[in-house]
Amino acid sequence: MEDSNVSTFTKVHTTVTFIVMIIVNILANIIPINDMTTGQVSDLYPNLFSPAPITFSIWGVIYILLAGYILYQFGFLCKRDGTVSKELMEKISVFFSISSMANTCWIFVWHFNSIGISLALMAVILVCLIIINMKTEKAELTLKEKILIRLPFSIYFGWITVATIANATTFLVSIDWNRFGMPDWLWTILILVMGVVIAGVTMLKNRNLGYGIAVIWAYIGILIKHTSKSGFAGKYPFIILVLILCIIVLLIAEVYFAVTDKEKLKNFKLFKKKS
Repeated sequence: MEDSNVSTFTKVHTTVTFIVMIIVNILANIIPINDMTTGQVSDLYPNLFSPAPITFSIWGVIYILLAGYILYQFGFLCKRDGTVSKELMEKISVFFSISSMANTCWIFVWHFNSIGISLALMAVILVCLIIINMKTEKAELTLKEKILIRLPFSIYFGWITVATIANATTFLVSIDWNRFGMPDWLWTILILVMGVVIAGVTMLKNRNLGYGIAVIWAYIGILIKHTSKSGFAGKYPFIILVLILCIIVLLIAEVYFAVTDKEKLKNFKLFKKKS
């Protein structure tokens, strides 16, 4: 059995960077930083891709799941039995810490309206999560390890994928980009379709259900914004139609991957019994 215990240094840097990230994100809206909440900064750059405020409640889920990963490192919640190598845990933790630091820095530059820098930091978070998910997808994990290791970063990855597109959209608004002369609603439809294509390819490649759930939630949030009275109140019917179609496509993909993965698992168990 190989040693799966991560170093004390790894435990410390992942825990500290994670806690700092949460504290800064909370204080950003309590203080708030630069006299504006995170949402108020977003409101300075109105666009049709932004979701309803309730959508951001997913951060609570992400933080709880990531806290589970932190506790797992210390041997809590799930017995460390060597199925996950020390090398894998160390690599995941390094990129996790980098993403946490980038997330923390993002809050400050966002609140001080440095949208271009915020986009660069969002890209850093996205790249870190891509690397982490590539490594976890290749690993053979138990059910508990899938919940405590793969699931947190899968959902985080899905959310940040959409958040990166949203951040890019905000940046384009901040520089008064003319969208090649296209009307705002048409440009938004193109972005929505592009987002589904990116999500679909990622789901197809990684067969990552957690990732898909986060993307679907983000699109539902955008749909709520477009249909609610406090949002756009149905002013853009074509966007609403495209959103519904996108959500249906993503749901079909989720069900398909769930069913096929179940069949693969069943066939694998049968094969093991025969052998």
